Amino acid sequence: MKTIFTFCFSLLFAGTLFAQSSTLKVSGRATENGKPLEAANVTLHTSDSAKVTASATKVDGGFELVAPRPGKYLISISAVGFKTKWSALLDVQNAIIVPELALEATTTRLNEVVVMGKKPLIEQKIDRMVVNVDASPANVGLTALEVLERTPGVSVDKDGNISLKGKSGVMILVDGKPSYLSNAEVSNLLRSLPSSQLDQLEIMTNPPAKYDAAGNAGVINIKTKKNKARGFNGSFTAGAGMGNKFRSTNSLNMNYRKDKFNFFTNYNYNYNGTFQEMEISRRFSDANTNETVSYFDQKTNMEGARQANTLKLGMDFYATKKTTYGVVLTGLYNPGENNSEGVTYIKDPNQEVQSQMNSTATMNTLWKNAGINLNMRHQFDSTGREISADIDFLGYKNKGDQVLSSYFYDKNGETSSPDEIMHSYMPSKIQIGSMKVDYVHPLKNKIKLEAGLKSSLVATDNNAVYENFEDGEWVYDSHRSNQFKYTENINAAYVNTSKQFNKKWSGQLGLRLENTNGVGKQVTTGEEFDRKYTQLFPTAFVSYKGNEKNQFGLSYGRRIQRPSYQDMNPFYFYLDKYTFQVGNPYLKPQFSHNIDLTHTFKSFLTTTLNYTNTTDIIMQVLEQDDATNTTYVQMENIAKQQQIGLSVSAGFPITKWWTTNIYMNGFYNEFEGPVNGTEIKLSAPGFMTNIQNSFKFDKGWGAEVSGFYRSKSQEGVFTSQSMGQISFAASKNVMKGKGTVRLNIRDPFDIQQFRGSSQYGNVDVKIHNQWDNRTVYASFTLRFGKPIQGPQARRKNGGAGDEQNRIKVE
Repeated sequence: MKTIFTFCFSLLFAGTLFAQSSTLKVSGRATENGKPLEAANVTLHTSDSAKVTASATKVDGGFELVAPRPGKYLISISAVGFKTKWSALLDVQNAIIVPELALEATTTRLNEVVVMGKKPLIEQKIDRMVVNVDASPANVGLTALEVLERTPGVSVDKDGNISLKGKSGVMILVDGKPSYLSNAEVSNLLRSLPSSQLDQLEIMTNPPAKYDAAGNAGVINIKTKKNKARGFNGSFTAGAGMGNKFRSTNSLNMNYRKDKFNFFTNYNYNYNGTFQEMEISRRFSDANTNETVSYFDQKTNMEGARQANTLKLGMDFYATKKTTYGVVLTGLYNPGENNSEGVTYIKDPNQEVQSQMNSTATMNTLWKNAGINLNMRHQFDSTGREISADIDFLGYKNKGDQVLSSYFYDKNGETSSPDEIMHSYMPSKIQIGSMKVDYVHPLKNKIKLEAGLKSSLVATDNNAVYENFEDGEWVYDSHRSNQFKYTENINAAYVNTSKQFNKKWSGQLGLRLENTNGVGKQVTTGEEFDRKYTQLFPTAFVSYKGNEKNQFGLSYGRRIQRPSYQDMNPFYFYLDKYTFQVGNPYLKPQFSHNIDLTHTFKSFLTTTLNYTNTTDIIMQVLEQDDATNTTYVQMENIAKQQQIGLSVSAGFPITKWWTTNIYMNGFYNEFEGPVNGTEIKLSAPGFMTNIQNSFKFDKGWGAEVSGFYRSKSQEGVFTSQSMGQISFAASKNVMKGKGTVRLNIRDPFDIQQFRGSSQYGNVDVKIHNQWDNRTVYASFTLRFGKPIQGPQARRKNGGAGDEQNRIKVE
């Protein structure tokens, strides 16, 4: 803590000295009929009108800009309802004051103007791909997880695990903040976030050093909508849909700014009926002869409902033109229930049924979260020199309550053994504190320096209580019951520098240091472990602009993927007596080296060649106990993975009313090393593509036809079969552009189903999973309020990022 505050003070002091050394200040005043004109846009141009820097006028109409070097410049001032005003040519050798600039009102004044901008679906930038969610009407009525599923390069497997370009280990950020959740819990959290609240998806396979080093495959930053206009304004969205089950999403956004204060609130209510059919076929064999001993054919139907109430409240205080303070409160209340019925047929080697087990399970869950973010941002001048800081406190509480009943019959349908009824109660609590500071300092010769510090502390307390129903009463099960506590402190520092060498070459170098200290304890058994390690994570970017048509980029980054807190819990999660999932407290972090080579042609066609080498990769594996005929899932470090891939993306208009976006990615995965004592070497090629066609018609009508396809591929010890989806959507602007009606028909042919298998050692399993994917959804969005034009301070995102991303929401 002392080091962080000393660093912050040093940066503030150094920034103040730099600001005082600026001597090329250009200041002045804008007026209207002799009165000060506030919030007008002021721009400094070179003598040939090229933009240098910009600012806005203050309450008294005054402004202040800083020229980067001595020379001749122009000033332009613009505001809504006024003609743009230009200054005379200015010779800036020292600080100067520009003569008063008076703006004239335009001769025609409109009662009301509604500007409907159309963002492209995909924007390709030097270090990331940006997807504008609202640009696709087919995203209406979906959850954030379903939007990700149809995003170019992103895959979501049968359990909701997210991979990027065929690589697992993706860091998911929401508004720049990690969720501290595990993969499964992140997936459930994203199922609770409606698409109506999403603004953009930022996809970075090699993020700069400013970001946490977590995420083997890269970072996906989900940016939610934030109303930035001054005055009172907002939007309301209501929608409902039907598949096998009912679903509904509703949201309200409001923003009010006056003088130095800005207040905002977002509330969402999301209801999702759930339906799933899962079939699992297992073959048990003799360890010596490999001859078949028995077959287990299992089918489970699951139905339930998940509700989500999310709330965000915040305030920004503009203390001065250059200094902003903010506070954001967040909350989540997510109850859910899931009921399942399953049947397992136990067969002999000739596929003749010998016995049968029926099972029923009821699971009630409740996930609660509350958090507070305090943030500050100070701009030293208009050149981009600034310091920002975040302090986050977050708390999560989760509980699951399950009753699992098993009934046993012989091949004649007669009861063969007593019923087994088991009750499990698993509460968990996670507390997180995080603090970070970032400093940006532009230097001479087009060099920018960035540096920062971050420290986080996470404490988890997870309990699992199991009971068996025996002789009419519940009896405590000491074999399965356990309590697991884990604390982790991560301290990080980074420095990043970038430079524009000339019109063709630019580069960026970064180095991040992360020190990790973790202590875990199983209270019931007394087992403990203590892990301490310090690692360096370099990043490098080089960009070359050959000509107006061709641009090349080369990037490198080393990354880490730490195991999620819940994946380390040594608890049992049952589907039925023979199938369950268990945690692994001895998981180690995985490390990867990522290299990307990119070529962009005419700003519309981007081709990327990538290579990744990962050691101690964390993957979901199947383990089998032949003595008890049980199969369970566990996260393991399964040696190493190598991947090479080639992706192509293009977005272009076919006609004035038809635009298409095409993404294709081919890759080759190879896994090698010991798994459960068996040496494996699995490899396979894979291919995925996303195609979205958007149509724009007269009178506010729009439509979309989109789809994706993923070929057979190797995902660790699982071989996944091909899968795809086709969707249709339409939209219509109403109420003079203030309202939008959307209709989405998703997967009408019901072709998005998971089929996969795993064969290695004594494991031989096939899985078929089908869920409520074929839906029809309609929504209405209303925008209200009359925003006031003017500059807006950037709303800060918190710093508790990687830690949040490692918590699971059940």
